[in-house]
Amino acid sequence: MRPFDSAKAQSSIFDALIDAAKIHGAKKPILEDQERNPLSYTDLIRAAFALGRKLAAMTRKGERVGVMLPSSSGGVVTFFALHAFGRVPTMLNFTAGIRNLRAACELADIQRVLTSHRFVEQGKLHDLIDALESRTEITYLEDVRATIGLPDKLYAAAAGALPRQFRTPVAPSDPGVILFTSGSFGAPRGVVLSNANLIANCRQIAQHIALDPDWVFFNPLPIFHVFGLTGGVLLPVLTGMKAFQYPSPLHTKQIPPLIKDSKAAVLLATDTFVNQYARAAEKDELSGLTFVVCGAEKVREETHNLITEKFGPIPLLEGYGATEASPVIAVNKPTDNRRGTVGGLLPGVEVKLEPVEGIPGGGKLLVRGPNIMSGYLQADGSVEPPAGGWHDTGDVVSVTEDGWVKILGRVKRFAKVGGEMVSLTAAEDLASAVWPDCRHAVVAMPDPKKGERLILVTDRRDADTGPLLSHAQRIGAPELTVPRKIIRVPEIPVLGTGKTDYVALQRIVEAELRRAA
Repeated sequence: MRPFDSAKAQSSIFDALIDAAKIHGAKKPILEDQERNPLSYTDLIRAAFALGRKLAAMTRKGERVGVMLPSSSGGVVTFFALHAFGRVPTMLNFTAGIRNLRAACELADIQRVLTSHRFVEQGKLHDLIDALESRTEITYLEDVRATIGLPDKLYAAAAGALPRQFRTPVAPSDPGVILFTSGSFGAPRGVVLSNANLIANCRQIAQHIALDPDWVFFNPLPIFHVFGLTGGVLLPVLTGMKAFQYPSPLHTKQIPPLIKDSKAAVLLATDTFVNQYARAAEKDELSGLTFVVCGAEKVREETHNLITEKFGPIPLLEGYGATEASPVIAVNKPTDNRRGTVGGLLPGVEVKLEPVEGIPGGGKLLVRGPNIMSGYLQADGSVEPPAGGWHDTGDVVSVTEDGWVKILGRVKRFAKVGGEMVSLTAAEDLASAVWPDCRHAVVAMPDPKKGERLILVTDRRDADTGPLLSHAQRIGAPELTVPRKIIRVPEIPVLGTGKTDYVALQRIVEAELRRAA
């Protein structure tokens, strides 16, 4: 474990913004979106005070305020506006469905949700709004901004000049954000990250990878997801890099030319999206990138090769994290990029591996450090901290002596076939090697003879077990890792973050097996 000075994280998020403005220059452009109206540190701080004053009149200090906005300058200003007055942004995943959204509002006791008319119209989210209105007050930011008059602007100007005197002081240990886990394997959980957790993770990343304040960070990932929030907003803004926000990672054709036009040096995305951008992009649209950071899912060899062949030696840095870790636990470096790993552990991250029966060569990963959450939100409003500060990731990994991590699979993502533990991730890798241009996912179902059996769900129309068996034999993989049943679908269900939605996938498989019975 590399040493890390946790004292550097003992600040509030808003104070860290003030400090960054002082270090990098108040007039430096730090935030931009597709509207192409860049904001300097001074602009951002003033806007946060102007909007925050209005929001403070509707809420109380420490209140959890729902935020349902896309990645945009407005979304970032709203986040800092709540922090300026000691409110807790509670980021709502508008792709999670009505049931999960209502459950999130119930769990966090959200009385008010901030959104925008334009966003609701463009996203066709009227059904979500109707469902939320029965238990929360919906506040539209356009309506709030329309009430900002001369007194508010004068206040914001004064607060912008003396921000530390005007902001509401909060402790580093106070909640900095409430987020909800992806729900890729079950019901989402409310995660409370403190101000100090978020700042620590930004400092850890900056100590691990040398960052240049002249870089532009391009973030198409949602700010309701911790990767988009920490990596796409807080890291660049608090370290002097311009954060360019884009509202949806799904706009495959629009994003590559904007990456070029914004002079982005770093792209934050997932393997799925990077692969799509690379296929859609002209050669000069991604070639200006210094590197790409990928998280949330495994980076395929095919994506590495596609980027290199089409755009040159741009490092594709695979990283690893969890909402509970703010999120980054490990990430590769531009100067030390080891394919097949998720990179080196960040400074200050402690790890221990617990043996998992039937899985040699690794163990279940537990992590501890200054970036590990305050705890899970409970139904009574309390926060349950991780026991002894250790977060159980549920992932089975191996760790080299110099701290480089390789993911072997999730504990939940192993099946017992004929008495042997088989990695579902390894089975997916087989399919990806045979059909690299397609999406694949493997689930395990009960089997009366073998205990469990593997089922491959794929968008490859002519997928068959024959090529899978041949490839397994060629590379010396156990035949138990080859799924013997294949379900072909038009597309693999994914969450808003690009991760495979295994809950939806399980339902597809169960329905198909019932039909076949």
